[in-house]
Amino acid sequence: MTQPASMDEIGAARERLEMVRREVMRVYVGNPRVVDLLLTSLLAQGHALLEGVPGVAKTTVVKAFAATLGASVRRIQFTPDLLPADITGTYVLSPKDQSFALRPGPIFANVVLADEINRAPAKTQSALLEAMQERQVTIEGDRFELPNPFMVLATQNPVDLEGTYPLPEAQIDRFLIRIIIGYPSHKDEVAMVRAHNLATPRSNPVLSVADVLGLQNLARRIHLDDDLYEYVVSLTAFTRSHPRIVLGASPRATLGLIQAAKSAALLAGRAFVTPDDVRGVAHTVLGHRLVLTPEMEGDPKARDGLVDEALQRIGFRRASRQA
Repeated sequence: MTQPASMDEIGAARERLEMVRREVMRVYVGNPRVVDLLLTSLLAQGHALLEGVPGVAKTTVVKAFAATLGASVRRIQFTPDLLPADITGTYVLSPKDQSFALRPGPIFANVVLADEINRAPAKTQSALLEAMQERQVTIEGDRFELPNPFMVLATQNPVDLEGTYPLPEAQIDRFLIRIIIGYPSHKDEVAMVRAHNLATPRSNPVLSVADVLGLQNLARRIHLDDDLYEYVVSLTAFTRSHPRIVLGASPRATLGLIQAAKSAALLAGRAFVTPDDVRGVAHTVLGHRLVLTPEMEGDPKARDGLVDEALQRIGFRRASRQA
């Protein structure tokens, strides 16, 4: 039986997570919610898709965040001519002994930074599908495990359509959360130009791989009542029957919503999940997975509006139990 998380463990974890938050915010001057969502994805063993117009520090924040984890980090700059083997690796012939040896690709890292992921065609994007879901890759029939932990942090530009390829639904569904990064406030932008005026600050490692694995294990042990399982399933089921949604949230989204809610509870310093934890991560977990009817697709706020509707229409009810 899994041992429930203790408050001593929760307190120690919060201190470590706060160290990560402070270190990233030295480099990324902006909305701290972005860093909290990255931490949520990390604790839930998920992947994150960051979306925003050019120049709002998407790559800056993912690089700063990855650097704090004390893990191996590889970056892939997605381009139209990138091939699947450029990501996974391939067998190459050694002239010395006339044998084939594996040359691993950049996917073999704890944290993979997929920059401008939508600039590569679907054939190349598909190289990530097996890795993101099963934490393994298959190269010419041979199966290779990826390092643990494994996390993909991808960025994309939603306004530049020339030379880009929309992410297929199967790929989008593998991202636990989508983080929208907008323009900074006036105060934040002034602080940013001051901090980056003379030299670009860099974040330093404050965790180790063992620390990350321990934090992820602790997040899994956060308690979640049976009533909340019912609530989460009801939320995702609502999206599957809505007349304005062509494709609703998958069972993978249901699992992701539970994992993200547990991580949010840990970040808040609690050993149990509340309905507010579920509501707090619902937009970032569910919104990007919804495929809307054609008349709704042009509205950038439609997905958030539909998630709001689900939260309003589906109320949390604690079941009555007999003694």
